[in-house]
Amino acid sequence: MWRRLCNPAVSVRPWRRTLLRTHSSGRFGGGGGGGGGGGLSSAVNSILLRSLKEHYFEVSQMKPPPKVSPPSPFTIVKGALDGDGPVLKGTHENEEISISVVRLSHIGDEDDDEEDSINQLFLHVRVSKAGRGESLHFLCGLYPDAIGIHHVSLRADGDAEGGGPCRQLGLPKKYQGRVFPDLDVKLRDAFHRYIEERGVNDSLFRFLQAWLYVKDHRRLMNWFKTLGAFISAPRAASDN
Repeated sequence: MWRRLCNPAVSVRPWRRTLLRTHSSGRFGGGGGGGGGGGLSSAVNSILLRSLKEHYFEVSQMKPPPKVSPPSPFTIVKGALDGDGPVLKGTHENEEISISVVRLSHIGDEDDDEEDSINQLFLHVRVSKAGRGESLHFLCGLYPDAIGIHHVSLRADGDAEGGGPCRQLGLPKKYQGRVFPDLDVKLRDAFHRYIEERGVNDSLFRFLQAWLYVKDHRRLMNWFKTLGAFISAPRAASDN
């Protein structure tokens, strides 16, 4: 069941479109493939490095979206921008809650319009209790005015994957219950109220949307930088 409110999301789409246009620019093709001569190779490297430098400078001058603070009771996990783990953490009575996020839609489509700009997010919500040794996990779709649960599971901490085929497929060892849409509507509603009581609702969208923009920007800057460093690194001396 979807939970909807009428709160429009903050628009930061122009910043993203510029970011994507820069990332997919044809200027990277520069000088063709690597030639046999050292002079040609150096020329190709020079063209590529100059293009990378231009792109790096262009991205560095972009104006980021307005800063948005996470809603209560959540705070930002330290180092989250540089990792792939949880973004937010919070508490509810004796429980600890963590939230990870990815986008549902693909980035970089040339046909992106105003309605396709990071308006679909995918959340992994983990609710744990001290001393229990297991946590409740929710996989949810998050939109500007709605949140919907796709899956609920109870997993042992540190032992979510079983051995054999379960481990190879990344599947939990324990039985995880019925597919969420197959549950009784009253039970589905109760699960939605459960996560909403813990602050997991569509009020998270504005922050997580802006956070993903910043993360994309940071990753792209680092990509230009590390790629340039690799290309400009001196060749190792050949063994005679």
